[in-house]
Amino acid sequence: MTTGSSSTSRSASGGGISTFKGEERALRADRLGTGGLLLSVLAATAPLMVVAGVMPTTFAVMGIVGQPLLFVVLGVVLILFSVGYAEMSRHVHNAGAFYAYISRGLGGTAGAGAALVALVAYNALQVGIYGIFGFEVSGLLATYADLEVAWWIPALLAVLAVGTLGWLKIDVNARVLGVLLLIEVVLVVVFDIAAVADPGAQGLSLHAFSPDTLTGAGVGTALCFCIAAFLGFEQAPVYAEETSRPHVLVPRVMFLAVGGVAVFFALSSWALTVATGPAQIVGTAREQSAGLLFFLTESRLGGTFTDILHVLFVTGMFAALLSFHNVVARYAFAMGREGLLPAAFGRTSGTSGAPGTGSLLQTAVSAVVVIGFAIADDKPTGDPTEPVLHLFTWGGNIGALGVIVLMAAASFSVVAFFVRRGAAAAQGVRLATSAVAGVALLVIAGYTVRDFDVLVGAGPDSSLSWVLPGIIGLAAVGGVVQGLLLRSRAPEQHARIGQGNEAFQLDKAASS
Repeated sequence: MTTGSSSTSRSASGGGISTFKGEERALRADRLGTGGLLLSVLAATAPLMVVAGVMPTTFAVMGIVGQPLLFVVLGVVLILFSVGYAEMSRHVHNAGAFYAYISRGLGGTAGAGAALVALVAYNALQVGIYGIFGFEVSGLLATYADLEVAWWIPALLAVLAVGTLGWLKIDVNARVLGVLLLIEVVLVVVFDIAAVADPGAQGLSLHAFSPDTLTGAGVGTALCFCIAAFLGFEQAPVYAEETSRPHVLVPRVMFLAVGGVAVFFALSSWALTVATGPAQIVGTAREQSAGLLFFLTESRLGGTFTDILHVLFVTGMFAALLSFHNVVARYAFAMGREGLLPAAFGRTSGTSGAPGTGSLLQTAVSAVVVIGFAIADDKPTGDPTEPVLHLFTWGGNIGALGVIVLMAAASFSVVAFFVRRGAAAAQGVRLATSAVAGVALLVIAGYTVRDFDVLVGAGPDSSLSWVLPGIIGLAAVGGVVQGLLLRSRAPEQHARIGQGNEAFQLDKAASS
């Protein structure tokens, strides 16, 4: 099977394919090694944002003490998912990752539906972070510089900065992401050590890992919150075309990311329960809300450390914004290259080899959404936390639902792909793990849709409980309709869906 950058090189040079198609429609290879790829995908997890935001919310809203055990359980599920997903990455190298895999297993029409879901989901995840980013920066300016700045001003400045970096080389972005990520991790580890060294009244209790802590109606919704903390590892195949050995590096990075994230978040959420005591963690989280981590570091590590933590909270979010921006740009590039978006999106910028048009699209979407929320928030009685409660929670949960659905579909696609190739016996273990992961992810997706009103803080009768998840449903339906139209009106174009660089061979055959 022709894959990766090698096919691009052969097609561009000796295969009768024009330089325009061979160079501008292929991402530049050999730009990422294991370290750069790992840092790029892990930056999307925004570890400090999870520890300071997701974990306190899960403890407070769901009342689940056993959050550390949830991270362990989800880590197992996602490792099972990664077994088949990683094997698929050895056979398919495409910046459209999810939709390319789904196309290869379930057909081009299903792939078209997955492509639009991925574009919408990752856009929602990225844009949602601008809400909490702007709110936090505004708060820091008020506290340390005595400046009153509306949240949307730093949010829009971040849109501009992220969009600019999107035009630069991916290795530049990887360095930026890597430095910010490593500092975040170090600070959280320092807190973990401090909590263990100075535990609450119940000492070094392991009660949070006890199965009896996972009882009650909040468990399903807590799974939705916690799985969102892992998002980022699945992005590794998006960069496959930009690595020297995608069949080796992509699986390696995925397993390192899933395993590392599961251990890191399980220990960090356990450290929170140790710091307060398992019996007090829910009550303290409800009292302190998103200030829980900072409240606990203030007493153990002092005001200076806590101030630095606040700043790194912001830089960590910026790293996540960069990471999701890069992924959206590459999905748009892959879709443009294969006819699911206008052809302009399927070209790279001449100076850096980055998917420039896709980067512009993501920047424009971000700017429009932030401006829209700013206008809606511009009223005398406006709630100052609105960008966090609405833009962040709406975008984050819409995106999380979309990625969960994509992971489930990709799991079943792995099974179909290898069965169709006659490799079911040879890949038996991987197919079994993929099937189990697919079922588990569908269950989590069901809980997510059922409890969407809780996830976004709306009432049970609110239209948001079906309108917001309906966005993912509409994207899926719209993509499938596009796929069906292509199959009937342009079958040769439909055949390209999910082919990536292999589409250049179709170009060659058509022109000869």
